[in-house]
Amino acid sequence: MPRLLGLKVQNYKSLIDVELGKVAFGQGTELPALCCFIGPNGSGKSTLLDAFGFMADCLREGIEAACDKPQRGGFSKLRSQGRSGPIRFKLHYLETPESPLMVYSFAVDSRSGIPVVVNEGLLHFGSEGPLLGLTDGEGSVFVLGSDPVKVRLDDPGRLGIATLGNLKEHPRIVSLRSYIENWYLSYFVPEAARSLPQAGAQKHLNRTGDNLGNFVQYLERSHPERFQKVLDQIARKIPGIRTISHERSPDGRLLLRFNEQGYIDPFYQQSMSDGTLKMFLYLLLLEDPEPFPLIGIEEPENGLYHKLLEDLARELVRHVETGEDRTQIFITTHSPYFVDALKPEQVWLLEKDENGATRARRTADIPIVQEMVAEGIPLGSLWYSNHFEERFRG
Repeated sequence: MPRLLGLKVQNYKSLIDVELGKVAFGQGTELPALCCFIGPNGSGKSTLLDAFGFMADCLREGIEAACDKPQRGGFSKLRSQGRSGPIRFKLHYLETPESPLMVYSFAVDSRSGIPVVVNEGLLHFGSEGPLLGLTDGEGSVFVLGSDPVKVRLDDPGRLGIATLGNLKEHPRIVSLRSYIENWYLSYFVPEAARSLPQAGAQKHLNRTGDNLGNFVQYLERSHPERFQKVLDQIARKIPGIRTISHERSPDGRLLLRFNEQGYIDPFYQQSMSDGTLKMFLYLLLLEDPEPFPLIGIEEPENGLYHKLLEDLARELVRHVETGEDRTQIFITTHSPYFVDALKPEQVWLLEKDENGATRARRTADIPIVQEMVAEGIPLGSLWYSNHFEERFRG
C-alpha cells in the first residue's frame, strides 16, 4: 500500500505555501503513519483536510466539479486571496516500503473562467526523466519497456492520471490513481448514523456514516471475526453493551439492535447516544477488510466523553503502529485529551501569520516541548498551557 512521505500545497485558500514532511529529494522528515493537526479556529485545519478531498475529487470527477462542490464555491474562492498563480499540489510517496521515492504534482488555473490542469508530472527517483510530464494537456508519458510516448489529452479539465491510470502499460500511474481515488475523509454525523437505510450489505462505511447498518450487515456476515473484535472493544470501552446486531424491519429497512446489560428489551440506533455511535463508527472503520490507504478525520472529539476520546486516540495509534495494512491517518482536533495520547513527532501546530497565511510547525521541532515531554508532561497539557503558541510565535 502506498505511503505519503510529504505534502506541499500552494495558493489553496489559506494554504499559500505549506510544507509537511519530506518535500524534497533526500531532505526533510517523513510524515508518520498518524498525523494530528491542532490550532485555533480558522487556522487552516479544515482547509488542510479539504485539500486532500479536493485532490481526490479532481481525480474522480474532474477539476471544475471539484472546485464547484458546495463547501468550496468555485475556483475563485479556492485560490488564495491576492494571489494570481495556479493552485499547486506536490506529493512525495512510496508505492511500497521497498520502492523508490515517487513525486506527483499538478497545478490548476483558470482559463477563460474555467478551471483546468496547467501542469502535471510524475517523477521516479533515480530515473533519467519523468514518467509523466504534461503542460496544458500535452507532453510525454513513459511506456513500460519502451521510450517515452508523446500524448495530447482532449479534456483540459481532467487530470492525466485519470485517463492514463486505466492503461496497464503505465503501472506506476495505475498505482497512483488507485491510491488517490481511495483516500477516505470521515465526517461522521451521529444523526446520520441513526437513519434507517434499506437492507443490503455494503463493503465500506460512507463519509457521514448513514450506511452504518449496511456495513454492519456486511461485516457480520462476511468477516465475523472482525465484527466480534469491534464488539469486544465496545464492551470494554462502553460498559453495559453486551451485543450489537441487525434486523430487518417489515418495510425492508435495516435496524441496529443494541442489547445493554440490565435491560430486557434492546435499544435501536435512534436511541443511542452520540458518543456510543461515533465510537462504534470509528472502531468499525479501523476493521474495514479492504482498508483505505489514507483516512482523514475531522474533530473526532465532538460528542465523545473525554475518557472515550483518550481511548480512541490510543486505538488509532495502536492501529497505525501495529497494523499490517499501512493505513495513514490524518486528524484535526481541538482536544488536549486527544493530544495527550500522541508524540511530538505526530502533532503539527497550525496558525495564521499577519497576512492570513497558514503556517505549520511540527511540535517535535520546538525544543522546550521535547524537553518537557521527556520529563513526563503530557503533550496536550503543554498545548493547553500555551507552550506551543508562545514558542511558535517567537
